[in-house]
Amino acid sequence: MAGHHVHDPIDDSASERTRIGFRPITHEPTFDGADLINLPSRTLSNNAQLEEYTAETVDGQILKEIRSQATGNIERYELVTFKLHDPENPKNWSKAYKWWCTMCVALTCFVVAFNSAVVTADIEGVSETFHVSEEVSLLTITLFVIGFGVGPMVFAPLSEILGRRPIYAVTLFVAVLFTIPGAVAKNIGTLLVTRALAGIAFSAPMTLVGGTLADMWRNEERGVPMAAFSAAPFIGPAVGPLVGGFLSDAAGWRWLYWIQLILSAIVWILITFTVPETYAPALLAKRAKKMRKDTGDEKFVTEQDIDTRPFSQRLRIFLIRPFQLLFQELIVFFISVYMSVLYGLLYMFFVAYPIVYQKGKGYTAGITGLMFIPLMIGVLASAACAPLVNKHYMTLVRKHNGKPPAEARLIPMMISCWFIPVGMFIFAWTSYPHLHWIGPAIGGFPVGFGFIFLYNAANNYLVDSYQHQAASALAAKTCLRSFWGASTVLFTNQMYNRLGDQWASSLLAFIALACCAIPYVFYFKGAQIRSYSHFAYSGDEENEAGQTEKQVSH
Repeated sequence: MAGHHVHDPIDDSASERTRIGFRPITHEPTFDGADLINLPSRTLSNNAQLEEYTAETVDGQILKEIRSQATGNIERYELVTFKLHDPENPKNWSKAYKWWCTMCVALTCFVVAFNSAVVTADIEGVSETFHVSEEVSLLTITLFVIGFGVGPMVFAPLSEILGRRPIYAVTLFVAVLFTIPGAVAKNIGTLLVTRALAGIAFSAPMTLVGGTLADMWRNEERGVPMAAFSAAPFIGPAVGPLVGGFLSDAAGWRWLYWIQLILSAIVWILITFTVPETYAPALLAKRAKKMRKDTGDEKFVTEQDIDTRPFSQRLRIFLIRPFQLLFQELIVFFISVYMSVLYGLLYMFFVAYPIVYQKGKGYTAGITGLMFIPLMIGVLASAACAPLVNKHYMTLVRKHNGKPPAEARLIPMMISCWFIPVGMFIFAWTSYPHLHWIGPAIGGFPVGFGFIFLYNAANNYLVDSYQHQAASALAAKTCLRSFWGASTVLFTNQMYNRLGDQWASSLLAFIALACCAIPYVFYFKGAQIRSYSHFAYSGDEENEAGQTEKQVSH
């Protein structure tokens, strides 16, 4: 099964590259999905040697010979790598320090997600203060979440060029600055504009956190840290209304912005001053520059140094490619649609819970926030199960001699997809005002439990299906997901008013139920669909590349 790879002039390097040989590599690189999407595969040409960033060599170099188009001569370069047991390699840091960095970035992810949802606790307060409709006040959520879709299109590829630390430090600082006007805004325009800008800035850490963990943890160690990270974006929105409800009841809606400012400033300080650069290409580029300066020899380079394509050409790749994948690839499109439905469901809950509990049962915002606890417990329970899912996947890896089909990633999705509609139906038909409060709250548990399994399985499937295009595939998914999630809050009120609480929630359950077909279709037909794809990865291509390389070297 081979994907038909179209020749794309955008991907061509300005100089023809021919791989001749390597110095002996003691640690053979193993490309995990998380490695591939967090290496500079988006900003380098297809024939770049990404092994430079994952291998440790005895002398810290790999030979690379290139025929120059300008002179026709063979130019010899030494690609700079980490040495064996290199203390500067983040994967060799102590476990305690790696866990500190992991908790810092996971906490940042939690705070950003918390910030997106905490304002839902007192939308009415904003409406009363500025004399605007509830829909206008809901734009404080919509514009923030739209930022989550816009920002990664630029920040993710930019981090592949500049490194992670500058992006974290600058964007979080900007986000903190634009949170202040929300707390002191004199008019609704100020609040909405600064909320949109804060959302764009906050999207950067959300985009980079997974990469930071992949930088530090080896494949076999990554299960638990990744589970901690996966839970953060879903626990944040559950805790937001809980904290926000009591805070707004006690101190008013402006304190929902002061709490964001305090938490965001804390994580900015932690990341900027205690988490060093972890991105291997940035660390090696710095090392290569120092070696050139110390020796006066220009042969010490990284793949990024010898990629002579102009920046404008590379910019075209990472801005256009996500949309090519979204609209030309069935797999990317339908997985993105499914994730959008789930993300929209999560943000609809922020409006649906107050409808059921505050309007229906007369509860305060604080008590309504408590109803999100089962949702949060569901998220934590599924995060706790993540190592078991990984263990099952490793048995499939061994069964398929190290190369399981991408569709193996869909098995957790096929099981967990049913939890979402089950939870929604429970939420729907226990939401009558005269029934006990625990019914709709309990409905949140299976929804929360299903989220992480679906989210992780979808990401892994896209990564395994598209490999070197994976970063762009995930960017496409994030963009569509964020725009849909952002828009849902604007029509949730009308939908519940028109259909009634029970049928509005049931409509969402039926949509989630229809989406359950997606993983099953791709499990049985995914390989066939990918065989017609222009962008999907095929192991055969890698083998062909290896054969060509051997022929050239002989």
